[in-house]
Amino acid sequence: MEAPAQGEWRRTHPLGFLAHLLTNMRRAILPLVALVVGGGDVFDSAAVAAIIVAAVAVNGLVAWLTWRHHLYRIGEDDIRVERGLISRSARSVPYERIQDVALEETALARLLGLVEVRFETGAGGKDELRLAYVDRAEGRRLRETVRGRQAGAAGVGGVGAGADAARAGAGVAGEGEAEEPARILFAMDLRRLLTFGMFEFSLVLFAALFGAAQQFEFLLPVDPWDADFWQEHTDLPAQLFGGLGIAVQVAAAVLALLTLVLIGLLTGIVRTILRDYGFRLEETARGLRRRRGLLTRTDVVMPLHRVQALTLTTGVMRRRFGPDGGWHGLDLVSLATDAKASSHTVVPFARMAEIAPVAAITGFALPGPETHWRLPSAQHRVDRALLLAVPLMLLAMAMAAAGAVLSVEVALLQGAGVALLAVLLAVRQAFLWRYNRHALDSGHLHVRAGWLAPRIAVASRIKLQSVEIRQGPLAQRRGYADLLFGVAGGTLKIEGVELGEARAIRQEVLDSIASVDFSRLPGQEKGPGPG
Repeated sequence: MEAPAQGEWRRTHPLGFLAHLLTNMRRAILPLVALVVGGGDVFDSAAVAAIIVAAVAVNGLVAWLTWRHHLYRIGEDDIRVERGLISRSARSVPYERIQDVALEETALARLLGLVEVRFETGAGGKDELRLAYVDRAEGRRLRETVRGRQAGAAGVGGVGAGADAARAGAGVAGEGEAEEPARILFAMDLRRLLTFGMFEFSLVLFAALFGAAQQFEFLLPVDPWDADFWQEHTDLPAQLFGGLGIAVQVAAAVLALLTLVLIGLLTGIVRTILRDYGFRLEETARGLRRRRGLLTRTDVVMPLHRVQALTLTTGVMRRRFGPDGGWHGLDLVSLATDAKASSHTVVPFARMAEIAPVAAITGFALPGPETHWRLPSAQHRVDRALLLAVPLMLLAMAMAAAGAVLSVEVALLQGAGVALLAVLLAVRQAFLWRYNRHALDSGHLHVRAGWLAPRIAVASRIKLQSVEIRQGPLAQRRGYADLLFGVAGGTLKIEGVELGEARAIRQEVLDSIASVDFSRLPGQEKGPGPG
């Protein structure tokens, strides 16, 4: 495809019309199926066929108008996109506001050789500029044009030959194309993916079936919510198993449980492979480049100077059954978004020995043996335990007292159950007080939260935006407070710190922020940003 001249208005790729049409038709499939199945009593075959043809024609017209009136222009100082026929919208984003350019290929777009270009503006996904769809070469040219303008190394003509010379930083590489020199930091093979998927146990399939049954119960031959139907069809198996003895009943229950577990494991494995197939993290001259996905392929570059914080995650099971301290994941909190999330997953499933080099490249220090952890106020956890346990204990006493009127055994059993729940909640608060902690060193703030699946956040002191001390009525009387830190692209909080310590931490962080001129941080000379 011929490169456009400077400032020339251009439409997206013509095949984008087909992509929009197929996307619209995919949304219309279920209503059309309902029409075919349920409309037989109202419409004859010819009428149903006419309605289907009309639906395809209307969606085709909408898709064509969407493509026809979707224009973009690469200007001297900005990128401008206009779209819409009746309700016309025009957006212009200066180059200095663009954090980076991400290329995304859905399964349909990949079949057509197209990509969606997303210009990340660091506004949490609410102000991103999207261009759907262009071919892969044009997507790479747009990405390199923006980067060249930001670096001052290329003019607007880079959309043509100049950008072709810069294809080393290409986004989604085609066959035979040279890529930007990169060093692989982390990758996942099929074995690692399968192991990861086993820890991603999910019953989302049952939730999807439940939702489908609610929406399309009129298509089913029976009423799934009819209690009499299920009682009638479950009485016979119950009677059958009841006559076979306790051993067969236990075996049947175990088999049902194993089936449920197997479905959950398979669902988790499939979801993991679809999301993280071909996962590859590389270090390039522009930052960390991550590519992943089986059906929807994403290619994102995260400039290191845009990283605001990092988060170390794990799970209840994965931290106990993995080697060398368990399996963990690493997320980077940045000014851009990742699939509507506030952080980018750069290492989803790895050992700490594999995560440490990636964290070191970002300039953030993970906590180690020398980290001086501080515990929050014990008063805070005592108050939380009492606020949870006392109402439950009163409820338990009320249930026990009700035994004088109702069944004594049932009332005492219910009261004991509620009392046990109150005790467990109080014990949980005790463990949280022991395991929730924070640390402040010369350059970073570390916050650890959670007991069974701890989550550790690491933020640079100079990149924090603000520090807020928050106290409720009880906290004011008891002498503790919560610390809330403003982090571009995310949030960070320390709960229940003694008031004197909270004020000291706030002062130290504010001194660190005030000591740095953010306009002179790497990458900030070209435009505003928190660094």
